[in-house]
Amino acid sequence: MAGSASKVTLLPLETGSLSGTVPPGLPGTLHVLGSNGGMSVAPDANFALLFGRNAPEVHVCVGPGDTRVSRQQGLIVRESSRWVLRNTGRPPIRFPGSRLLLGGDRAPLPAGYTPLFVVSSRQEHLLEIRIAASTPRGSANGQGAHEEETPGEVRDLSPEEKLVLVCLAQRYLRLEPQPQPLTWTQVAFELGELRPEERWTTSRAAHLVANVRTRLSKKDGVPGLLEEEVPRPVGNTLNHNLITDLLVTTTLVRSHLRLLEE
Repeated sequence: MAGSASKVTLLPLETGSLSGTVPPGLPGTLHVLGSNGGMSVAPDANFALLFGRNAPEVHVCVGPGDTRVSRQQGLIVRESSRWVLRNTGRPPIRFPGSRLLLGGDRAPLPAGYTPLFVVSSRQEHLLEIRIAASTPRGSANGQGAHEEETPGEVRDLSPEEKLVLVCLAQRYLRLEPQPQPLTWTQVAFELGELRPEERWTTSRAAHLVANVRTRLSKKDGVPGLLEEEVPRPVGNTLNHNLITDLLVTTTLVRSHLRLLEE
């Protein structure tokens, strides 16, 4: 490890979501961001990155306080020319969409940005991965670098829609255990405190979010956003499904919480 120490570094504390932040590093560098910070590993560092809920035992912490997440949940190692994820814990790890990596399984990671979710019965815990693009042969100065981005695209939201949805989803973005969407009364109150001149009401917030659900259902084919698609009682299911899609597609990320501090 002494020879590779300079090739393994901590991410700066001010690093935002890796979905929009590309830390410096050579092509093939692995960047991992958990709940309490992250780390960068050069492709030739000969280093296995360990993540899990128990900070003293791992390099990157994910799911602290949730005892259903394994103390040492997984490893990311360099094999040949690719980074490979190994689930060494008990809960599954979900890739964007529905693909699950079960305990004992392994899977190569694509270049570019990949949000992973450690799935427990309480909630899903986000672990962000970004692998710097490789430089194709014949290119110079990194021109033409290519990233195999994980499938999934950012949903199109207006500034007003994003503000309301960040407020609605703030318990998820703050990584609270067993998060639920805020009530419309709570949303209207918080937005009213933040922007009193806009006269937010429960019906206005609910109508705006309902329009987003309908649009994403029809335009993008997102399932579970309409009442006829989910079993009764509906409760918070529609908004929970909407928030989950926005998190998986990185339409909403933790740095958006700053919208509630303006």
